[in-house]
Amino acid sequence: MKRMNQNTVKPKMVFIDIDGTLVDDEGNIPLSAREACQQARENGHLLYLCTGRSKAEVYDAIWEVGFDGLIGAGGGYVEFGEQVLYHKKVTVEAVRQMVDFFNEHDIDFFLESNSALYGSRNLQGHLERRIYGDIDNDPSARAKKEQQPHPFIAGITYGETDLYKHDVNKVCFLENPIVPFERIKQEFNGKFGVIQCTVPIFGEGSGELTILGVHKASAIADLIEHVGISREDTIAIGDGMNDVEMLEFCHVGVAMGNAKPGLKAIADDVTETVLEDGLYHTFVKYGLIEG
Repeated sequence: MKRMNQNTVKPKMVFIDIDGTLVDDEGNIPLSAREACQQARENGHLLYLCTGRSKAEVYDAIWEVGFDGLIGAGGGYVEFGEQVLYHKKVTVEAVRQMVDFFNEHDIDFFLESNSALYGSRNLQGHLERRIYGDIDNDPSARAKKEQQPHPFIAGITYGETDLYKHDVNKVCFLENPIVPFERIKQEFNGKFGVIQCTVPIFGEGSGELTILGVHKASAIADLIEHVGISREDTIAIGDGMNDVEMLEFCHVGVAMGNAKPGLKAIADDVTETVLEDGLYHTFVKYGLIEG
């Protein structure tokens, strides 16, 4: 694709995934990405986070970069400026079914709502092992937990005895080798959207259960219609399979260099990885900022 001249390019609406796109595996935002986003907004472009995370997982450090709005929960929640376009929630009956299934099969999970994340009974220990290592026997793992506490672990509410919540956006589960991903997908087929998790540290067998028919592209379509932006003026950047629909829908769909092979296959373009300043290079290539 041609690189556009900054002086002639029309204002664009850019939809940016978070994990694996804006932030690395440790949750850090590269300086190049931070500066690229700020410069693009100064140039008149609109930047929207478009993520599987619920609002409670979009931490202050991310908002401080500067964005015009949020598509969260994989498309179930849309806000622009101070306004909420809509918020779609899982039914209480469906939440009950998911909670009961995961508890019965010893699968660790967390419920996502806009106000909080609610973890299952053994989730905290499982997450700590995956993020820090063996904190009981490895001094370096203990030091990592003490010196570099991960905001995700700290941001989850643990110990809730009643997980039949009324304000759930979606559910994420961690892999259990005894219960393969395909078994879970079969259990909820036709009832929920079932996709593999986009956070590598959670394991290949981890995943998400979402409301059927809700995905990032459906939210983007609703948002651009509401604000009066043409589809031809949209760009999407992502790395996971929950980004497929938005990359296909937007006029330009860019996959990160660290993206899943399936996403690269359908993308219009593939940029560098997060650690290789992929977001920055994309912004330069498509004329959002000057290199």
